[in-house]
Amino acid sequence: MVTTTMLSVPNMRTLETRLGAGSYLGQPCFWCSCNFNPTVSLSVVSCKIQKPATGLTTKKTKLNSSDSLNQTVGGHNKEKKKRVFFLDVNPLCYEGSKPSLHSFLRWLSLFLSQVSHTDPVIAVVDGERGSEHRRQLLPSYKAQRTKFMRHLSSSQRLSKGYVGKSYQVISDVLRKCNVPIIKVDGHEADDVVATLAGQVLDKGFRVVIASPDKDFKQLISEDVQIVMPLPELRRWSFYTLKHYKDQYNCDPQSDLSLRCIVGDEVDGVPGIQHVVPSFGRKTAVKLIKKHGSLENLLGAAAIRTVGKPYAQDALTKYADYLRRNYQVLALKRDVNVQLLEEWLVDRNTNNDKIALSTFLKYLEGSKE
Repeated sequence: MVTTTMLSVPNMRTLETRLGAGSYLGQPCFWCSCNFNPTVSLSVVSCKIQKPATGLTTKKTKLNSSDSLNQTVGGHNKEKKKRVFFLDVNPLCYEGSKPSLHSFLRWLSLFLSQVSHTDPVIAVVDGERGSEHRRQLLPSYKAQRTKFMRHLSSSQRLSKGYVGKSYQVISDVLRKCNVPIIKVDGHEADDVVATLAGQVLDKGFRVVIASPDKDFKQLISEDVQIVMPLPELRRWSFYTLKHYKDQYNCDPQSDLSLRCIVGDEVDGVPGIQHVVPSFGRKTAVKLIKKHGSLENLLGAAAIRTVGKPYAQDALTKYADYLRRNYQVLALKRDVNVQLLEEWLVDRNTNNDKIALSTFLKYLEGSKE
């Protein structure tokens, strides 16, 4: 039996207000005495979920307004299904474009205390060479994204395993909070989440993806929602099927097709307006709403007139251009990763405050 020495720990509100912007500096693993070797490549890395100690019970937390919103879609009450959360780790490790583990800690503490509570949480990080197959299709894909290494001093760049150690620290705090963390080399976190989300749905659960990444909008349905961090409000906010329809006036199934036509400037995917300036979003929305998908639209344009001359010419002349965009932007749902039953159990929250407080003290003790 493991005994735990209780420490004087600030409450969650105090903890949240103390978390400011800051950079993580490479340090040894502070949770345990493991010999972490950043040069070892693992296809899947996960942390075991600690089972609640015998005789301990987890107090059920009262639903807040965001939880109530999460249980209604389109204004109609849904039959309640158990939720499984996916935590997209990488974008939470930045304060704007600056790498910051303080940012990760702040969003994690808010997420665990105000959003997921005791629901199962699966954290996912980008694998090594995750974007390689997309960059082979389109060299400009995410070419402008700021990387961790660009913000480091020359001595830090030369520090072996810096990024690996930062991920080890992240996995340590998540493990202490009973959250498994998954990393599949050769795949971006988005593809891993899309694959595992399908497996979760097959088991009859609902899925909530915690991420600011708009790529996940293509997955939204009555049983798949997104919860986004709002930096200006310092809170998470649910985004549902109803929100999507109100914002875009179309179904999420059209999201990917629309983005293939209009492009994605942030991810370095050029839209058709780069070659046909008059072909804008309004035209794209109209055509996709009529035909349902990009492939249906291109198929129709190949045999008959589907729009004004400029649109018709663009769709026939640049069909391969648009299909390439589709290959780049579509989330893969066939990553070689298998959902484990132990990831679907209620999360034991007993260690949260100590784990997050210790992480904060560690970051405050790091020196530039």
